[in-house]
Amino acid sequence: QVQLVESGGGLVQAGGSLRLSCAASGRTFSTYAMGWFRQAPGKEREFVAAITWSSGNTYYADSVKGRFTISRDNAKNTVSLQMNSLKPEDTAVYYCAAARSSSGSYYAVSTRRYDYWGQGTQVTVSS
Repeated sequence: QVQLVESGGGLVQAGGSLRLSCAASGRTFSTYAMGWFRQAPGKEREFVAAITWSSGNTYYADSVKGRFTISRDNAKNTVSLQMNSLKPEDTAVYYCAAARSSSGSYYAVSTRRYDYWGQGTQVTVSS
């Protein structure tokens, strides 16, 4: 069982930056692939970024590539999302998610592949 709690959301002007954090409970955090998703009003939840648990490889949606950076600290049971050059279209509730896998190189972009979810944190980017 893994519990996830996001923090760091808020209101920022276009072009600004925010750093989201996700704190995870559970002794096996280091064996979970982690992901960030977001959901804007009236839209489906969409993939933002993912990171594997062993190799630390990262993957991004095209819409955030070059602006967002996902990272993890297995010793502290945390995963972060650094968001730079924010745009109004980045406005959404951002969710942290964990996916069990025996493979250290596993990652997923589908919500169905994730086993645990946080409660979400609101990010609002004003123009």
